[in-house]
Amino acid sequence: MPRQSVRVQIFHQSYTLLTEGDPAELQAVAQQIDELMTSIAGRTHSGDSAQIAVLACLHLADKLRAAETKLASYERKSEQISEMLEEALADAHVG
Repeated sequence: MPRQSVRVQIFHQSYTLLTEGDPAELQAVAQQIDELMTSIAGRTHSGDSAQIAVLACLHLADKLRAAETKLASYERKSEQISEMLEEALADAHVG
């Protein structure tokens, strides 16, 4: 898929971004970031967009780390279940 130019609005600033994916998905992500930054600005009463952007990044990094931890846990559980199934199948073939 060729790159497409997408115009988004994040925290009172317009950006033109290139995407090889779905432009609607990029717009949805930009809208989530805009909402997050607006929410943070309302709670901190800070007009410093750089500070608000850093706080938003920290929030998103924390969410990503939690998701990665959960994914790793699911992967471990999946591996354990797979091993249990293999053992059960091996036992079934023996008996």
